[in-house]
Formats: sequence, C-alpha cells, structure tokens
Amino acid sequence: MTASNTLSLALLGSTALALVMPTATHAAGFVEDAKVTLGLRNYYFNRNFLNHTQNNQAQAEAWTQSFILDARSGFTQGTVGFGLDVLGLYSVKLDGDRDVANSQMLPIHDDGRPADDFGRTAVAAKAKISKTELKVGEWFAVLPILRADDGRSLPQTFQGAQITSNEFDGLNLYGGQFWKNSQRHDASREDMSFNGVAGDDFNFGGGEYRFNGNSTMLGAWHARLEDVYKQSFVQLTHSQPVGDWVLGANLGYFNGKEEGAAKAGNLDNKVYQGSLNAKTGNNGFTLSYQRLSGDTKFLRIDGTSGGTLVNDGFTASFDAPEERSWQVRHDYNFAGLGIPGLTLMNRYTSGSNIHTGGRTDAEEWARESELAYTIQEGSLKNLSIRWRNSSVRRDVGADADENRLIINYPLSIL
Repeated sequence: MTASNTLSLALLGSTALALVMPTATHAAGFVEDAKVTLGLRNYYFNRNFLNHTQNNQAQAEAWTQSFILDARSGFTQGTVGFGLDVLGLYSVKLDGDRDVANSQMLPIHDDGRPADDFGRTAVAAKAKISKTELKVGEWFAVLPILRADDGRSLPQTFQGAQITSNEFDGLNLYGGQFWKNSQRHDASREDMSFNGVAGDDFNFGGGEYRFNGNSTMLGAWHARLEDVYKQSFVQLTHSQPVGDWVLGANLGYFNGKEEGAAKAGNLDNKVYQGSLNAKTGNNGFTLSYQRLSGDTKFLRIDGTSGGTLVNDGFTASFDAPEERSWQVRHDYNFAGLGIPGLTLMNRYTSGSNIHTGGRTDAEEWARESELAYTIQEGSLKNLSIRWRNSSVRRDVGADADENRLIINYPLSIL
C-alpha cells in the first residue's frame, strides 16, 4: 500500500458504513450505535544486541507513523440485526534501513530493506439474534487460545468466522474457525501456521462462566490447527476485597499435542501457571509462576501474543521447553500524588531449566519498565505517551537492551 492511499484509508470506515446503510426504520440501530475512531500511533523501537547473535546484527531500529481506522456499526432493527465492522490499517516508515532491520515494525523486502509503508483493510459482516452474534470476515481477535498481537506499528488480524453467545446469565460461549493470518508486520494474508509449518483451518470452541458477583471466572477452551496441533486450556480467576486490599488469583493449565497428519512432527507441551496479585490504594503487587513440561515450546499460531501466559512480557514469554519461571511486579498510579494519568510498572522475570540449543540447564532473565501518561483534559485529552525500557539476558540466544516510545492519539469521528 502506497502513501497515496492514506486519505482513502482515513475515510474508508465512514464510507463503508454509508454504502451498506439500511434504509427506513431498520437503520436506526445501525447508525445510532455506530462508532468510528481514527488512532494515530507514533512508534519508535530500538533494540541493541549485546552479543550480536541476532542475524549478525548489532541493532534493530525503526520509527513509524501509523493510522488505525476502526469503524463499527450497530445492528439493524428486527429479529435478526445486521452490521458491518471495518478496520483500516496503514503505516509509514519515518526512519530505519537494512542495517537495523528485523524490528518487526515493517515488512522486509527480499534485499533486506524495510518497506517504506504497508497496510491492509479488514472487513467483517455481523449478524445478531437475541444475545447471539455471528461474525464473518477479518478482525483483531483476542481469545485465550488465539490472541492477536498489537505490539508494534499495526495489529495482527485473522480471517474467519466466530459465534459468540451470551444467552445465559454469566455464561459466554464461543466457537468458530480462522483460515488466514495477517501478522503485525505484514500486509499479506497467509495460512495459519505453527513454527513456520502451515496447517489447515484453525478451529476453536470455549466458554467462560462468571459467578459469585462476577468476582470468579471459570473458563475452558479447545483449539485445533488441523494436521499440526491440538490444545486445551482451563483457567480459574478470582478477586476478593479484604479490608483496604483487593486480592486476586489467576490459575491456568495448557495441554498440547500433535494433531492429524502431524506436519510439525510429534509435539508435547504442558503449561502450569499461577499468578497472585494484591492492590491497595495506588499500589499493585503481582507474583507469578509458570512451568512448562514436554519436549516442545508453548503451542501458538505464528505471530500471536503470548499474553495468556502469566509471565509473558515485552521481550520474552519464558515459554521454552521445560522452562520454569517466576515474576515479581509492582504497579503505581501517581494519582495518589496528585498526578492523575501517570502510571509506572516495573517487573523482573527469571527463567531456568531451559532445554534448548543442546542444553538442559539454560537460564534467562528480563527486567522491564513502563512509564505512561495519558492527558486527562483539553484538546489533547486521551493522548497517551508510553516509554518502555527493557533488558534481557540469555545463556542461549541474544542478550539485548531495548527502548520503545509509543504515542497514541485516538480521534473520535462518529
């Protein structure tokens, strides 16, 4: 996608809504509940490889300006309501060349040069009856067993179909199939794959039940990348006020194996994880433990986020074969000091017992910080600035120090 498409992308959502806008009284919900926003994302990324083991490259660096148009209609009136969602994505390179490529901010040409710009348009039709919704097309999907990544210039999207049902109080049911994957640094749509091995369709189903005044959630999921892997996940979360504190827990278990023709070979992965957190006033504290077993790293579609893992971070997911990791984290909200909108996060994660690179005792650690400020009022209200600073050290792989500066400004169009 070239720079000449920028304006058309900025107008795409509103135009698409207008083209399909129903007439007469049925249009009321479609228009009245519609929302259109344009996100302006300026993103600077710099990662220094201290031992130069990443593609014989000492540094990965890029600077981009992205435009993320999110246009979502409401539903037409009637027994069955219809709607349309449009996601227009476009990113322009402001700086970065082949000597500092591989930041995953931009596509890379065959000669190793980062693209000057890239983008794509994702369109999804939707229908709703009662409290059950069917969605078909392409969108930014976030599910415990398929979590699109939004950690660079543009978000990852998937093509597929999904049914979501909320017919019973407290119970959400999900099911569907995805067949194409557009990663965060790519304008193309590729087959769903694991570790570079393409499978057929990705099928999934799951449910989450919330009870005890919504303070407790029990979830169960199953997914299959046909002819590659199958995976199940169960999760229990709970939060409980205790005096001036709010205590929480997040427990989970993954079990994954090869599936069908086993195109990626025999697979064996289990993840046991738990996270405990406590909040009081403007402080938050978290302690997490994550343990993998089996001969395979954590099973997930290529390019997706590991955010369901309790020890997933900016620079590492601590998801290597047999890895055991723990994390300690502190969050602080400066509203307590009279600066609303300013927050600080610090965490340290350590992993050991890694079976990789011919070793069975490799270790790694990461120290990550994020200082963020969101403007609370005025013409730039909701503009946010985030500075992420990280260091990662590994026995096997690249040691790195990293800085990211991310400026987001959401503009409400409708």
